[in-house]
Amino acid sequence: MEKFFKLKEHHTDTRTEITAGITTFLSMVYILAVNPSILSASGMDPSAVFTATAISAAFATLIMAFLANYPVALASGMGLNAYFAFSICVPMAKAGIQDPYKIALTAVLVEGIVFVLLSLTNFREKLVNDVPANLKYGITAGIGLFIVIVALKSAGIIVSDASTLVTMGDVGSPQFVLAIVGFLIIAILDHFHVKGHILLGILITWILGMIAQATGWYVVDLEAGAASLFPSFSASSFIPKAPNFMAFNFEWAGKNIIEFIVICFSFLFVDLFDTVGTLIGVASKGDLLDENGNLPRAKEALLSDAIGTIAGACLGTSTVTSYVESTAGVASGGRTGMTALTTGILFLVAIFLSPIFIAIPGFATTPALMYVGLLMLSSIKNMKFEGDIADTVSGFMAIIMMPFTYSIANGIMFGMLSWVILKLVSGKAKEIPAVMWVSAALFAVRFATLIYGIGYR
Repeated sequence: MEKFFKLKEHHTDTRTEITAGITTFLSMVYILAVNPSILSASGMDPSAVFTATAISAAFATLIMAFLANYPVALASGMGLNAYFAFSICVPMAKAGIQDPYKIALTAVLVEGIVFVLLSLTNFREKLVNDVPANLKYGITAGIGLFIVIVALKSAGIIVSDASTLVTMGDVGSPQFVLAIVGFLIIAILDHFHVKGHILLGILITWILGMIAQATGWYVVDLEAGAASLFPSFSASSFIPKAPNFMAFNFEWAGKNIIEFIVICFSFLFVDLFDTVGTLIGVASKGDLLDENGNLPRAKEALLSDAIGTIAGACLGTSTVTSYVESTAGVASGGRTGMTALTTGILFLVAIFLSPIFIAIPGFATTPALMYVGLLMLSSIKNMKFEGDIADTVSGFMAIIMMPFTYSIANGIMFGMLSWVILKLVSGKAKEIPAVMWVSAALFAVRFATLIYGIGYR
């Protein structure tokens, strides 16, 4: 393990890597509960989706571990699964199309194949490495704010409001209180340099939640989304349901080629830039970028993501992508593929122990994501706010548009487009790399689809 993952070279050890892998897993295990719930709206069996989600996450994460040697975990992407279910399958079902999820899975498969081709042509690698430094730091900070707002929403710390868009939630709810307490626990443990402080914060918060349920403060209300915090065991719950293997519909795609291309482009666009943003954010936080600010082995990392997407489609789940929650493991010291290896193994174990892992509530992982957001936001100090206006504004746009439009992809879109436009206006067109020109063209098409109400929002 030492020689393969080069632990000493990355200033880490086996214990740290395993702890980081467990931390990453606990930060993203919610997908095993959320994905079946979302994709069930498409007509898919939730139990089959659970199995597909766990296996595809394990497979893709192990590929990342051994092919790229990065502490990045993968699973079915949030947002992409909602697009799969509610923007594709539900409208098709209303139009009378049978098993629309098979069409969506076909689109995911095609998207994955295109991703592989893009990876082999070095386009995605150049996209990662040719992004301006200021924009990279802005993307890192923006992702930090994005995962914070996701975490706050998950614990009910912030809720929607008709007048102010968002407002503070019920301060007296156990979810609110325990999430804040958990965040402070992580901060205290970090202050005293306790190893695995983020993982301990998750577990302590979960235990406090179970105590709250036992004393009657936390009340189980399934309609309100408050499930029991205690794992429920039954003999059947340990037997995994067979996934929807190779459930494709190429016939519909062939007869409706224009509509199918639009669906594929929507998947392709969001997955491409979410993946790039996540890799930049994780690598920056883990000091994995080289002296020029580029990501070594970017091709291998991007290819791992693409292979994971193809595997997910074959198994019967929505697009598999790199998870920003990997930063939780990086913040715990993870630096190599051994972190991803640990996470991947735990996803395999989760197939047979789903009652335990699904019982971890969102408010228990909220403190971890909040603390990671704090750490990632610190990249702002590396940004230069004087000098080239394109660098300054592009980084700023990435920071603000991610959390406020609730999309990593949108933040990257506005950041890159503003950089290219300002370079042109300031007479510095020669400084624009070819890959940024291509990205700008993609975003022009993306804007057109948004203007006419086509594709993912």
